[in-house]
Amino acid sequence: MRIWKFGDNVNTDEITPGRYNVTTDRNRLAKCAFVEVRPDFSAGVGSGDVIVAGRNFGCGSSRETAPLALKACGIAAIIAFSFARIFYRNAVNLGLPVFVSQDIPEAAQDGDTGEIDLVNYTLTIGDKVFTLPRPPQFVIDIVQSGGVINFLKNGGTLG
Repeated sequence: MRIWKFGDNVNTDEITPGRYNVTTDRNRLAKCAFVEVRPDFSAGVGSGDVIVAGRNFGCGSSRETAPLALKACGIAAIIAFSFARIFYRNAVNLGLPVFVSQDIPEAAQDGDTGEIDLVNYTLTIGDKVFTLPRPPQFVIDIVQSGGVINFLKNGGTLG
């Protein structure tokens, strides 16, 4: 697993630029993720990689293509100091794990390698082990189902 580090106020236009929002094809969206601000991202990202970011990750428009593109790239989780609420909700609804942490964004560096354990909620970078905050059970259930649609199709309830 590789860490992809981003700063504060990463907006959805940077994640999936507007001209690419004419498709919901996951493969095409995966190729456009961060294409204008980090052209090396889509070619270098691997399955199981993690994004670590600062404050207000996913701000801007409420497009679902942003978390969809990141999930399609193979991103296993996003850990940020804080998230824009609509991005956070869209990510959960699509089955992409998101975690709020004050420690990890400070400690992680771009290119760090390690391991994320989404069962025990830990992130290991080198010899440091960080505990991820455990989400509420209904969020865990939605993410483990692959998103809210699968969760509901399999008999889950939101109320």
